[in-house]
Amino acid sequence: MEIILKVLEIIAPVFLLAAVGFAWVKLGYEYRVEFVTRLGMTLAIPCLIFVALMRSEIDPAALGTLFLAGIAAYLLVILVMWGLVRLGKLDRQTFLAPLIFSNTGNLGLPLALFAFGDLGLGYAVVVFAVSAVLQFTYGIWLVSGGGSLIKVVQEPLVSATLLGGLFLWQGWETPTFLTNALDLIGQMAIPIMLITLGVAVARLRIGAFGMPIVLSALKAAICVACAVGAGLWFGLEPVAFGVLVVQLATPVAVTSYMLAEKYGADSDSVAGLVVVSTLMSVVTLPLILVFVI
Repeated sequence: MEIILKVLEIIAPVFLLAAVGFAWVKLGYEYRVEFVTRLGMTLAIPCLIFVALMRSEIDPAALGTLFLAGIAAYLLVILVMWGLVRLGKLDRQTFLAPLIFSNTGNLGLPLALFAFGDLGLGYAVVVFAVSAVLQFTYGIWLVSGGGSLIKVVQEPLVSATLLGGLFLWQGWETPTFLTNALDLIGQMAIPIMLITLGVAVARLRIGAFGMPIVLSALKAAICVACAVGAGLWFGLEPVAFGVLVVQLATPVAVTSYMLAEKYGADSDSVAGLVVVSTLMSVVTLPLILVFVI
């Protein structure tokens, strides 16, 4: 009973904030997703990542091990999803990227923070960074046929991760007044991400539910299996292991829908995956948390 209450304490704030965004749109209030997303991606989230890494008491070697485990887990996911798409005769441009990449930002970071505290957040930003770099290079290549590593490095969240890692490695700290300001900016990242997730889901339009249900269930099972395999192979300590599993177990990222819309893939099918996998995560994520916390 105690473990169930603990999981509810972790999950409830996440989905309540997403529900606020969902209800906000359904009530007809204005919400400029593009502006809020840009504010979060270029300012709030980079500040959150930088401060979390700079203040982290995690051994840099442990972060490096998680970084390698994250890459290994995603490589496994990529290989399996390629096989799934080929076996199911699915359109690669539409389905492959959404099946590979999870919502490690909007859902993964808050879940890691609520489940494992500041230690978990420090680990989570590493997995998030791995996911972001792959999605903005390989993911864009899958959807559009082109991607740029230079553009990825120029992304504020990637730069913040590299800079935060450098400060952690060298033991540097910014002046207190600057740290407090960056910390204050970063504190708005998680509420913004969760509310925006609810808004985005509320605005998506999907058709049939059959295929999204099957693919969402397969994605959850495959991603968890790959994360567990990579975590065990690299011998991750319990919190890092739990973070890796939870991050990869999150549903299809809303970013996948935006990329499909931008590059001419079947955005309606991707919208179905986003909505169904997000709804399914209400059940799957608590079950996963029971085993990892």
